[in-house]
Amino acid sequence: MFMATKQSLLTTVLFGIPFLTQAQSKGLDEQLNEAFMPFATWWESFILSTLPLFGVDVPIVLILLSLGAVFFTIYFGFVNIRHFTTAIAVVRGKYDDLESASTPITNTVHEMGGDIVDTIKDESHHGEVNHFQALATAVSGTVGLGNIAMVAVAISIGGPGATFWMIVAGLLGMSSKFVECTLGVKYRDIDSEGNVYGGPMYYLSKGLKERGWAKLGKFLGATFAVLCVGASFGGGNAFQTNQAAAQIISRFGIEGSASGSIIGLIFAILVGIVIIGGIKRIAKVTEKLVPLMAVLYVASALFIIFSNFSFVDDAIGLIITEAFTPQASIVGGFIGVMVQGFRRAAFSNEAGAGSAAIAHSAVNTKYAASEGLVGLLEPFIDTVVVCSMTAIIIVMFNMDGAFVYGDVVNGQALMADGSRLGGVNLTSMAFDDAIPGASYMLVVAVTLFAFSTILSWSYYGLQSWKYLFGRGKWTDLTYKLIFLVFTIMGAAITLDAVIKFSDAMILALVFPNMIGLLLLFPKVREEMGRYLKAIKALKVD
Repeated sequence: MFMATKQSLLTTVLFGIPFLTQAQSKGLDEQLNEAFMPFATWWESFILSTLPLFGVDVPIVLILLSLGAVFFTIYFGFVNIRHFTTAIAVVRGKYDDLESASTPITNTVHEMGGDIVDTIKDESHHGEVNHFQALATAVSGTVGLGNIAMVAVAISIGGPGATFWMIVAGLLGMSSKFVECTLGVKYRDIDSEGNVYGGPMYYLSKGLKERGWAKLGKFLGATFAVLCVGASFGGGNAFQTNQAAAQIISRFGIEGSASGSIIGLIFAILVGIVIIGGIKRIAKVTEKLVPLMAVLYVASALFIIFSNFSFVDDAIGLIITEAFTPQASIVGGFIGVMVQGFRRAAFSNEAGAGSAAIAHSAVNTKYAASEGLVGLLEPFIDTVVVCSMTAIIIVMFNMDGAFVYGDVVNGQALMADGSRLGGVNLTSMAFDDAIPGASYMLVVAVTLFAFSTILSWSYYGLQSWKYLFGRGKWTDLTYKLIFLVFTIMGAAITLDAVIKFSDAMILALVFPNMIGLLLLFPKVREEMGRYLKAIKALKVD
């Protein structure tokens, strides 16, 4: 029965791809958007159910996310600050000697057969990639168009003050990321061929079973896996190609009713070439792409900021003051601005959503907490650094009233000339205003951001898909084909539809994941104590 279902699904996908990619079909992009929008709207309203708080309807998921992050930050003694330099040292390889020491392995692994072959040269190691590759893969899944497009959306809706709350959410999220990445390594599975299977679905099912809540763990694990598959199609895929296509079409003046679908098809072909190789090939690509795209984007952003240094203090002043006393046009006032900041930060760095723990689980280590420390660097890089630079540029761009804060329709802000512009195109205009022609550089950066994020999320979704349907060749192929169809669809539908679906899918992961984190965090304290003790015993100069 299950095999028949898989074959039927595969047949549907194979016959569906030609339909989606018929460039000559009149109004194809519009047809896809009309079909997708009703579901996107329903899903957003369902996941973002609210509670009234100080006169503003605040999504329940953001309350859970924020309170959880605050709790972990306090419980672990501000690990995001106290062990920030330790985390950098781990990535640099300062404590690699610990991995070859004779200390017993403390994380739970399940090996089928004898030795773990191919991926591991040292018998004491367990995993497929090193600390830097795991971080690069996970960062490529978080440092993406959320840092460029979603920052513009956050500021358009919530004003400059939304930036302040994005940074706060990023700092707090470092603690949540530490917890989930530690658990990801502790409860992962490793088969006889050295392939790693990890992430929230495993620590939810195995960790809660260990504590006597087997049924709850099984339910939460399956729920997370289903939602993660959906998130891989949405925020990790469709949103990325949507914004990349928008930049390419806008910058190069491409016309045609199916232009978005054609760009999506090109993306799908390139992505397909890489994801066939699995986590090792993805890690090799991302460890090269992430530094390249980071240098390209950050260098350009810093050049713009320093070229307009006299306006930086004004921009920062607006960000701080309007975080607490926003303009009258901002709906919801202070709480409304805070909600926008936390919501966009959650989409950008995914702390508390658990997705990055899937990539970190593949790390080559025997100390679970070592990768937890590496993981806490993600929200800092993603939100505190990259998002902040984007925000400062957009705020400086709007000093003369280029667009109206708070007046947003379908994800697009009202420009001074009466037109509507949103997402990556708004950021692009801000870059172009500072450096004429910089928008073309942004096209390259956006394309790299989108490509690397799609690669990482294909791995997240595939791991979840395997958890649900088993580990086999046809299981892999079915998922990858469906994933590539969404790559094409994302480029064809509107920003508003993609934001609705993507936001809700990413945030939906918080419910099962955060429940698990709040039940399993004592295990993280044990792992952290064991790792710090090992570091102290190593006596590294």
